[in-house]
This record gives sequence, C-alpha cells and structure tokens, in this order.
Amino acid sequence: MMKINKVKFEISAASPGQFPRDGLPEIAFVGRSNVGKSSLLNNLVRRRDLARVSKTPGKTRLINFFRLDDCCYFVDLPGYGYAKVPKAMQIEWAHLLENYLEHRRELVGVVQLVDLRHPPTADDCQMLAWLTAFQIPVIVVGTKADKISRGRRRQQEKQVAEVLQLPPEIPLVSYSSPSSLGRGELLGLLKGWVTP
Repeated sequence: MMKINKVKFEISAASPGQFPRDGLPEIAFVGRSNVGKSSLLNNLVRRRDLARVSKTPGKTRLINFFRLDDCCYFVDLPGYGYAKVPKAMQIEWAHLLENYLEHRRELVGVVQLVDLRHPPTADDCQMLAWLTAFQIPVIVVGTKADKISRGRRRQQEKQVAEVLQLPPEIPLVSYSSPSSLGRGELLGLLKGWVTP
C-alpha cells in the first residue's frame, strides 16, 4: 500500500505555464461536480482540510496540485457536467482539462470518480472513452458507497461497469470517505503507478 507521510498544497494552476516543473509523477482525479472528489482526496491523505469540500458543486475551477512525500502529486481537476456554470466558463474548464490530460507528460494515471448510487451519466461515459482513447491508465472509483446497503453494492458496481462498458483491465473500487472503505485497495493500486 502507498504510504503518505507529508502532504503539501503546491499550486492552483489556471494555465499550463503554472504547472509544476520538477518532473514528479502525477495522479489526476476527475469526476462530475458533487461526486465527492474533495472528500475522497482528504480521506486518502488523512487530512480534513487539504481539498476544500463545498456544498456548492463546481467549486474547483483551477487545477490543484498536492505534493506527496516528494514522490508524486495528486492533481485535483475541475468537475465536469455542472450546468449552472456559464457556458463560456464550461468551455474554458474543458479546454484546461483537455490540455492537461492530452499533453501532460508527468501524468501516470487518472482516477475517475462516479457516484455509485446512480448509473454513470453521458459525461462519465464520454470522459472514460476519452481517457482510454488516449491510452491513459484509469481506475474507476464508485463514491458514496456508505449510502447504499452492502447487499445492493454489488448490484450497483455491476450497473456502473455495464453502463461505462468497463474493460476487465480497468479496476472498479467502491469507496466511502466517512468509513474509509476502499482506501487500502485504492492506495495499493496507486502505488503501482508511482513505483518504478
């Protein structure tokens, strides 16, 4: 399992010119607004306040870099699929997101978050198709697993895998930030991305 001792917020980048230049591997986290990305990041690094948890979806508007133990970065990408944001801003975010995912050499993989309680949206399917087309390694995480019964969890996992048309090589991890369910499994998978 990946051990995390020291975590430091590095920068909120509004353009590629502001991205870190030290060459450390980067693991990006992406998902629809309000999928629980900030809660998951905080739970993974065991810090309450690292990524800001907001009641208002669409708060992450920049690309946030968090440095872990001088071994890698966790990269918090803007949430997609939030309709209340003006169209011009949605286009701006999409452009920043695409630029990062398509051209960032340090990117070693993407953790895509989906809400385990519901079928993945068209935006979720499009994001996964895009990542696989660019041959970026992906782990799909089903968040808010604590909000459904254990008996229904398998059923929901099956539904997520079917709707996303998940190939067998892409892992699906059920995750609960309040209970840390899935934390060890996810950290184990992430370790494989940053260990030479």
